[in-house]
Amino acid sequence: MLCKLFVFGVVCFFLRDKVCSLRTTSAGICRRRGGPNVCSLQEEEGLFFSFYKTTFPTQHTLSASTLSLSLSLLSLYSLSTICRPPLPIAPPPPQVEKAIKELDAEGKKASAVFITSPTYNGICSNLEDISDLCHSRNIPLTVDEVHGAHLRFHRSSSHLSALHQGADISIQSTHKVLGSLTQSSMLHLSGKIVDRERISQCLQTLQTTSPNYLLLASLDAARAQISEQPQSIFNKPFELAMEAKALVEAIPGITVFNSSTSEANPLRLTVGVWKLGLSGFEANEILTKDYGLISEVTGTRSILFVVNLETSKDDIVRLVSGLKHLSETHISIQVDDIHPLTETNPSMRLSPRGAFFASKKKVRFEESIGEVCGELICPFPPGIPLLVPGEVITEEVLSYLLKLKNKGGFVIGVADSTLSSIVACGNPIVDFSGEL
Repeated sequence: MLCKLFVFGVVCFFLRDKVCSLRTTSAGICRRRGGPNVCSLQEEEGLFFSFYKTTFPTQHTLSASTLSLSLSLLSLYSLSTICRPPLPIAPPPPQVEKAIKELDAEGKKASAVFITSPTYNGICSNLEDISDLCHSRNIPLTVDEVHGAHLRFHRSSSHLSALHQGADISIQSTHKVLGSLTQSSMLHLSGKIVDRERISQCLQTLQTTSPNYLLLASLDAARAQISEQPQSIFNKPFELAMEAKALVEAIPGITVFNSSTSEANPLRLTVGVWKLGLSGFEANEILTKDYGLISEVTGTRSILFVVNLETSKDDIVRLVSGLKHLSETHISIQVDDIHPLTETNPSMRLSPRGAFFASKKKVRFEESIGEVCGELICPFPPGIPLLVPGEVITEEVLSYLLKLKNKGGFVIGVADSTLSSIVACGNPIVDFSGEL
């Protein structure tokens, strides 16, 4: 996350004209789902998209991103204000065009469009059409492709690569799929819209003068490994992933996430277990203890598995055997489900900046309804905030957090991990610009 935060910092720094006070165009947060297939999964499973309008004096960055991304960006946004109207998963070009036109109507110009593709669960956006739309207005397209560094290296997914579809900037976490050391990432540039010299200046301004050569060497080693067989190195992982998906779909009581509206990353396998009366946390504990399976992410209703370069046939056999065991031992159990928060619209009392600089107080969990949240509250993994600093705490969110905790989940971003208390804002102080 630290490396990704740094790379995002470079991009955001690049988009700024000067240091200045930041103003918001409106307030409020809305989280929505994008279709019937998505509704079968939980919000903490990385399937939400929001639309960010980060407002600078003359420029505005439009961003469609999974809410899990805001963990990396929140520190950057604490110096700004955020407006998040809803945008569905894998945002279609008309939605992006509408947002750009809304800014045009306000006499403002989008400085960039920021899209996450693929998402944590593998959903890919139609970047080609979005790219054409942006470039027709001379707006750069930046893609958070941290989970898609491998896409260009297989014939069935090469067309999903951000650069292949016309993105100007692609941010990839090389360590997630290509095998470099954790925290090592790459920022790729393409086209002529983005000023490369400006990007280099931003890097020099923000990066350390003592780089970690272990990380740099691991990036070069990953590059070298891929270069030996660039068109075939992922053949085996893709074949194993398709085989695993077909076998798992045949297991009673087990569901596999499929998107009927968007293409998906084949190496991501999201397995639903709620029909067995199990939470993802409970099922994952059994699979880890009895079958030695290590998942990527667990949620209240499902588990996400990732196939990579070192996945073997034996790994797939153990996965299928473990899920069959769950099906055979829990199929008759009454479903005890946690209903997802399909849409919430908490009031935004303070901007993230205002909440960051406000005085703080601790209040008892059950007495916090109506208080202004002073900390990030998000179930983990993968860390999608239910509340961000500045939002009003609601009874709906507290109820959900209790159910999640009882199912074996936990929350990050909070000072009290037991959820006995919550940090709330006291009297807000004046920020550097003289405004709340």
